[in-house]
Amino acid sequence: MYKVKQFIPFILLASIFFSFNTSCQGKSKKTSVLVFSLTKGYRHSSIPAGITAIKKLGTENGFQVDATEDAAAFTAENLKNYKLLVFLSPTGTDVFNADQKAALKEYINKGGALVGIHAATDFSYEWEWYGKMIGGYFESHPNVQEIKLDIVMPQNKMVKGLPQPWMHKDEWYNFKNFNRDVKVLIKADETSYKGGNMKNDHPISWYHEFDGGKVFYTAMGHTKECFVDPLFIKHLWAGMKWAMN
Repeated sequence: MYKVKQFIPFILLASIFFSFNTSCQGKSKKTSVLVFSLTKGYRHSSIPAGITAIKKLGTENGFQVDATEDAAAFTAENLKNYKLLVFLSPTGTDVFNADQKAALKEYINKGGALVGIHAATDFSYEWEWYGKMIGGYFESHPNVQEIKLDIVMPQNKMVKGLPQPWMHKDEWYNFKNFNRDVKVLIKADETSYKGGNMKNDHPISWYHEFDGGKVFYTAMGHTKECFVDPLFIKHLWAGMKWAMN
């Protein structure tokens, strides 16, 4: 009897610990974000500021942020740990091998979420699926300058509280192979600056549900100053929240 009495509390304690540990692990997986910023082309000096800003959002809103520049992180098993992937100005072509591409595609197909910032459209030009997923590819840009942005979906939560118009200084991408199925939130007013070549139908931020997952993209984020700009952070966080939810 003595041995049984000692054994039962041990089982109960072990069970409680296992349940607690499993619960914590599950919560961690559901609230983890992976920031990917590998560059094999132009490298933006704003990347460290972007990582810092996203980690600050994590601290303020209760999610863990991991940052990597290793394409080997893209395995089906590892991506299961993340509620959201943030492509923070990665650049280059043929960055992912076939297995890594398959892992990212599977992640999206199974309901994963991805947020692209700035040069996420200057990446994986060889991969048609990626281009449609992110929404288009970078073609060219003029010099950094302040322009007028038009909020074209003012009732959408991802632009709620932003000024109309929004004056913002950044590097403004012109796009090619644009996916017209995306839902555009913000456009650039090409009459307010020099260098736009999209006939004043110039998307800057958009979102869509794609191939089973959710994708949000903003072309803003070239400068370090963006990542301490309350309006930009507000817009970025709104897009992240939509994608994660």
